[in-house]
Amino acid sequence: MAEPLAFYFDFISPYAYLAWHGVHRLAEKHGRSVTPVPILFASLLNAHGHKGPAEIEPKRLYTGKHVMRLGHDHGLRLVPPPVHPFNPLLPLRVACIAMPAADKRRLITAIYDAIWAEGGGVHDEPLLARALTAAGFDAAALIAEAKTDAVKLMLREQSDRALALGCFGVPTIVADGELFWGFDAFPHIDRFLAGKDPIDPVQLEKWKKAVVSGAKRI
Repeated sequence: MAEPLAFYFDFISPYAYLAWHGVHRLAEKHGRSVTPVPILFASLLNAHGHKGPAEIEPKRLYTGKHVMRLGHDHGLRLVPPPVHPFNPLLPLRVACIAMPAADKRRLITAIYDAIWAEGGGVHDEPLLARALTAAGFDAAALIAEAKTDAVKLMLREQSDRALALGCFGVPTIVADGELFWGFDAFPHIDRFLAGKDPIDPVQLEKWKKAVVSGAKRI
């Protein structure tokens, strides 16, 4: 069996929402499955000293326009939630809970759609519970389990592993050990899985060793 594609995501990202609705088709094309891995985007930002797109006002507006255009191009409804950025910890922890793959996919889709397709958001517990119930889940049981120390630790460990792999943003898709960042990387993943990755190993070594910084920001 070919290795699954690991899909590292945070519900806070509209790009990860768009990618979630396309990654399964891409995986199936190449005889793969998808393993969703919830992580905390803020932990990546903190570790790398970055700001999120929503924390830079011109980028915030551009991001809104960009994801609406991408949604249109791919036939996906995209409505901004009433609060953004929001605290994604509880929905991420719910998405960490072990369950059959089909149920996990349905759960993640329900949370994503509540945030980015319906515009109601899941920024508080009642809204999250409503989205889970509408999708046919036992919201009270899932939310109670999401608050346990074991599930909280799972999310922290998954975020730490993402950092150790070299993740710096979401979505990140890992295919056979190779990291691809962003929804716009799908054509590159497609070529990689088809054995047609255009990366030149000689030129790549120059990026790794020979290319040095000629300026320093102060």
